[in-house]
Amino acid sequence: MPPTDASTDAGTARATRLDPGSGPGSRAGTGSDPGAGTDCEDTLDLRLPDELIALFAGDTGSRDGNSAGIADGIPEGDDLLDRVGGWGPAKTPAGVLHLVPVRAERDLPLIHRWMNDPAVAAFWELAGPESVVEDHLLQQLDGDGRSVPCLGALDGIPMSYWEIYRADLDPLARHYPARPHDTGIHLLIGGVADRGRGLGSTLLRAVADHVLDKRPSCARVIAEPDLRNTPSVSAFLSAGFRFSAEVDLPDKRAALMIRDRALRDLL
Repeated sequence: MPPTDASTDAGTARATRLDPGSGPGSRAGTGSDPGAGTDCEDTLDLRLPDELIALFAGDTGSRDGNSAGIADGIPEGDDLLDRVGGWGPAKTPAGVLHLVPVRAERDLPLIHRWMNDPAVAAFWELAGPESVVEDHLLQQLDGDGRSVPCLGALDGIPMSYWEIYRADLDPLARHYPARPHDTGIHLLIGGVADRGRGLGSTLLRAVADHVLDKRPSCARVIAEPDLRNTPSVSAFLSAGFRFSAEVDLPDKRAALMIRDRALRDLL
């Protein structure tokens, strides 16, 4: 089951699943030390390629939140998640975030580089040759749409990797009292400079609320960070999630974190 940890540091947000360790190996938790000495200066100034920018608003208004036209990039089996690619921008205190469905041929090199950051690899367990990450992506892209991998572009800069998935249709559902349309999120923040400063919590809150806004049938957003990943658990708490229970998953003991629609204005 894919990672659901939101990433190690409450503030790591550019390419480490919110916490560098919320990856496949822990699909219920992204964890890892936010600062794990990874040099990612090559990602800090990375700009979206023209073809990716074209997915945003026809008037290229990605910075002001206009996303008309992004639907052109929606993969065909995305119906189980109400077409994530067409959700449009999520405005956050840190800037405008777009979730852009991954295209392996375009995005694999970048995601592969992020996954080989030691801080990320400790929890995602996808370090190694590109084929390891490619297999992970293709399992989702070739599936029935219950999990959609996305790049998170903040003000036009790809800085994070997300997986939005149907928690009620995931193996995770065997380990907690799932409800129909429960939606899970995994986050990886790629740049070391984006970690440890609260950016992870900011993005987690924004995306969780975006899920609730765009999926009216979903009453809860779920995450399952590794209990050992204290920064990740803390990030979820700061993002308005509540700790529900400890759950034993195949790869880890996780903290089941829930953001409830009914409590979103209170937490």
